[in-house]
Amino acid sequence: MCGIFGCTSSRLSVSTVIYESLKRLEYRGYDSVGLATTHNGSIYLKKDQGRIREVEENLHLSFLPGRCGIGHTRWATHGAPSKENAHPVTDCNGMLALVHNGVIENYLELKDQLQKLGHRMRSRTDSEVIAHLIEMHVKQGLPLDEAVRRTLLLLKGSYAIAAIFASDEDTIICARMESPLVIGLSPNFVCCSSDIPALPKEVEKIIVVENGEIVVIRPHTIIIKSLETGQELPLKVTLREEMTGDADIGGFTHYMLKEIHEQPQVALNVIKAPAKFVTQLAEKLVKAERVYLIGCGTSYHACIFGSHVLRFLAKIDSFPLIASEFDYCNASLDAKTVVLALSQSGETMDVLSALKRLQDLGIEVLALTNVMGSSITRLASAYLGLYAGPEIGVAATKTFTAQLLMLARVAVEASNIKGENVDYAKRIEEFLRQSPSAIKSSISSNVRRAQELSVKMSLKDHAFFLARGVNVATALEGALKLKEVSYVHAEGYPAGESKHGPIALVEEDYPCVFICPQDETYDKVIGNIMEMKARGAFIVSCIEEGDKEVKEISDFSFVLPSVEVKMLTPVLHVLPLQLLAYYTAVARGFDPDKPRNLAKSVTVP
Repeated sequence: MCGIFGCTSSRLSVSTVIYESLKRLEYRGYDSVGLATTHNGSIYLKKDQGRIREVEENLHLSFLPGRCGIGHTRWATHGAPSKENAHPVTDCNGMLALVHNGVIENYLELKDQLQKLGHRMRSRTDSEVIAHLIEMHVKQGLPLDEAVRRTLLLLKGSYAIAAIFASDEDTIICARMESPLVIGLSPNFVCCSSDIPALPKEVEKIIVVENGEIVVIRPHTIIIKSLETGQELPLKVTLREEMTGDADIGGFTHYMLKEIHEQPQVALNVIKAPAKFVTQLAEKLVKAERVYLIGCGTSYHACIFGSHVLRFLAKIDSFPLIASEFDYCNASLDAKTVVLALSQSGETMDVLSALKRLQDLGIEVLALTNVMGSSITRLASAYLGLYAGPEIGVAATKTFTAQLLMLARVAVEASNIKGENVDYAKRIEEFLRQSPSAIKSSISSNVRRAQELSVKMSLKDHAFFLARGVNVATALEGALKLKEVSYVHAEGYPAGESKHGPIALVEEDYPCVFICPQDETYDKVIGNIMEMKARGAFIVSCIEEGDKEVKEISDFSFVLPSVEVKMLTPVLHVLPLQLLAYYTAVARGFDPDKPRNLAKSVTVP
C-alpha cells in the first residue's frame, strides 16, 4: 500500500498543498517520499528514502515551483526502500512523472520488452514500466490521455496512478483498477488522492473513481472515460460532508479496526503478486529434504498453518518452530535443510539471531516478510513480500491473513512442481481467487455479532480457544489477539488436549471458543464441545453456513462462508476472532492500537 496525491490549480503554487496532504497519507507508506511538479516546460522532481518530515528538512519538497504536481508516500513491494526506488518515477527523458499504488503482475515481462526497445530503467520497481510504456505510446503520436489508456490496457494487476507531463503543464491524468482513488474539487484547485482523509479542507465535493476509469483533471475541468472503450462517462459528484472519513485512519476509530477491514484488499494484493517470486521460493523448498518454518507470536501461528499445508499438499517434511527456542530444539540441520523465516517487520531479533547462526552453519535461509529492505531480506537467499501495506496497530491482523494466503500460494506452486495433489492444488487456487470476496463477507456479516459478544467478554477474566487440525493455529491466534489488546487471559489449545488439564478450570459461564469447520475434525470437536458444555461452559463457535448441529449446542455462533478446501478455513475463521478482540478491548476501555508492554517490532532477544 502506498499513498498518492496530485493537485492542479490555475492560480496557486501546489507543492505546499501536496506536501501537507502527503503528511496525512503517511500511514499508507513511510519508506520514502517524493514530489514532482511541472513548470515552464520542465518536470521538477525531488525524492528520497525516509520519513516525510526528514525528507522535507533535507530537500524542501514544499518549495518546488509550479501549479500542477503529484506526490507519493511509499511502502516498498518491489525494490528495497531507496532514493532510486522512490516515487515519482519518470520516463527516459524526464518529460513525464508518475506515481503508482498497487502491484503490476506482469511487470517483469513488460520491463524486458521495454529494455529491448532501448528504454533505460533507473529503479527496481514495477511502477517504472508504466512511465516508459506511456512514453512509448506518446512517441507514436497518441494524445496523452490515449497514451495512458493504451498503456493501462497492457497491465495486469492493481493500480491507482497519477501522471503529469512537461508538455501539458496544467494536466494530471489518473486512473484506477482495484486500488482506491478519489477526486477532490475546491474553488481554487482540483486534486486526486488515495484516500478521502488526505484531501485538503478546502475540498467541497468528491468524485469516487471506479474500477476501469481514467480521469483527466485540469484546474477547471474533469473528464472521466472508460478505460476499456475510451468513451466519456458522466460525472458523479458527492458533497464532502456526505462522505465519511476524517483523521488519517479513514473514519475508523482505530488502526486495528481499519486494518481488519483492509483484508479483502490485502488478499487481492497477495493473489496478484508476481508469480516469479512465489516460484523462486517454492523451487528452493521442493529441493530440501526437510523444512523448518520459524517465527514468533502471530508469525509462529502462521508457521503452524504453513507446515500443515506444505506437508499435505506438496509432501514436504515441514515443521514449525518458535524462533526463540530454535537454538535449544536440536533441530536436524544439514546441507539438505532449508529454513523459512516469517516476520512481519523483518526486524524480529529472535528470528534474526536464529538466521545468523544458520548462515554460519551454511544452511539456506528463506524469508516471508511485509517490509522490503528489512534485515531479514538481507540475510535470506530468497524472500517473498506480503503486499499487506504498513500495519500500524501493534496487534497483527492483516499481515497474519497475508501470511496464510502467501503460504498457500507457495504450497500450491510447490505441489505443481512436484506433481503432488495437483487437483487439490487447483481447488486451493480457486479459493485464493475468491478469497477477497469471502473475506469481505466474513467480516461484514460478523461485525455486529462481535460487538454483541464483546460486551459479555469484557466482563470475563479468562477464556479458552479450542480447535483441532490446521485450525489449532486459528485457536492460538484468536487467544493471542484477545489477550494482547483486551488483557483478558486467553489460552489456545488443541481441543483434544483440553481434557488433559485445562478442563479443570471450566465452571459455570466460562467462555470456550471453538473453531469448528465441517472438516475431518468436525465430529471430535463436537464431542469436545459437549464435554465443556456439561461443565457449564459458555460455548462460542465459529461455524460454516448451514451448520445447524453445532449452532444448536452453542450459546453464541459466528457464521462463516462454507469453504470447499477445508485446509484453508483458518483464513476466514480467524476474522471474527480479530473483531472480537478489538471490540472487547474497546468495551474494556483500552486502546487496541497500543497495548501495554508490547511493541510492533521486537528488537531485543
